[in-house]
Amino acid sequence: MIRPRSSAPGLARKPAPKTNPGGAPPVNHRFLALGVAALLALSAFGAIQIFGDPSAAGPSRVVALAPNDASANAPTVSFSDAAIDEDGDDYELFDLSELPDASAGAEIGEIGSDGQLRVSVVESSESSRRPAASPLPRAPIAGMTEPGPNGVLPIIAANGRTPAQAYARPFTPVQGRPMIAVVIGGLGFNARATTQAIDELPAEVTLSFVPYASDLQGWIDRARARGHEVLIELPMEPFDPDADDTGPQTLLAAATPQQNTQRLEQLLSRASGYFGVTNYQGARFATSAQASGPVVQQLRRRGLVFLSSGIGQRTALSVEAQRAGLPSTAADRIIDARREADAIDDQLLNLEALALQNQSAVGAGFAYPVTMEQVGRWARDVETRGYELAPASAVLNARAARR
Repeated sequence: MIRPRSSAPGLARKPAPKTNPGGAPPVNHRFLALGVAALLALSAFGAIQIFGDPSAAGPSRVVALAPNDASANAPTVSFSDAAIDEDGDDYELFDLSELPDASAGAEIGEIGSDGQLRVSVVESSESSRRPAASPLPRAPIAGMTEPGPNGVLPIIAANGRTPAQAYARPFTPVQGRPMIAVVIGGLGFNARATTQAIDELPAEVTLSFVPYASDLQGWIDRARARGHEVLIELPMEPFDPDADDTGPQTLLAAATPQQNTQRLEQLLSRASGYFGVTNYQGARFATSAQASGPVVQQLRRRGLVFLSSGIGQRTALSVEAQRAGLPSTAADRIIDARREADAIDDQLLNLEALALQNQSAVGAGFAYPVTMEQVGRWARDVETRGYELAPASAVLNARAARR
């Protein structure tokens, strides 16, 4: 629009156009433009109030997913490649790491005119996770094995370094902070539970694996890659073998030392990378000094440690371990004797009280979903209350140093 110029001296002003008496009044275009601009501003303000400001939550990324490219690059999985447990409900998980993390607050937009799905991710500090732990060295470490019946057996290296030292998670305690360790056991049978424990629990949580598990070495490798130190469970004779099936290589109270040693080597040679062992069941076996003695001597000779769980603090097994010089300790609480969230929370609080009193505490639990859920929640803020989440090896070393 051309605005009328002001009249200059010496120039005759052109007569103004006549208005139509019966028509619309003349339009002031300047006021009209200002009115339209104000109306648009009010409309934008109203839209923000109703739908929110898309830029208010922080920086965002827009990821375009072309359907043709996605289908071309998508992984293909055959039925034979899917890992299904005996219950038929656990499948191998495939991570599409190229996509933004769903926990970061992804919003799926419309498909554009170019046929691409646009995903907007709003990133905020609330979606940040615990920093990934450094992976532990891959097992076995050279010079720390000898041939065994199912693979290799751990031995002390020529320079005196033990598997307990080599395979434990490195840890430097904070002076004055009580340490709490948690061991989650029963891993390796259920793929979903084992994956959850490895990937979702803090690296300071020690993981314990069933020796009969399929692809035991693969599970241990994956756990150590996530920073977890690992124990192997030794099946030991319970008081009621009919009620508690502990498998074909169970260490027996009435077996000869040669028989138990052979079974021990069968179990220990199924994998490598563990810093010690723990018991699975074993209430009867732990009462026999004659059966326990040769076993703990073998464990000591191989440079391992022993963490007992649920068989009592003072047993023939623990006495023989001390006599043989085998580094050992016992879990102070079974945190999921009752598989209820509130009961598990109570036991975790009991661990805090014990740690405050004794400078350290060890809790043991099974890989139940509710156990891992409550341990994960508790671990997120336990350090804000003045405690330190520590691997079991660190607590064992600290207790040994105080003796």
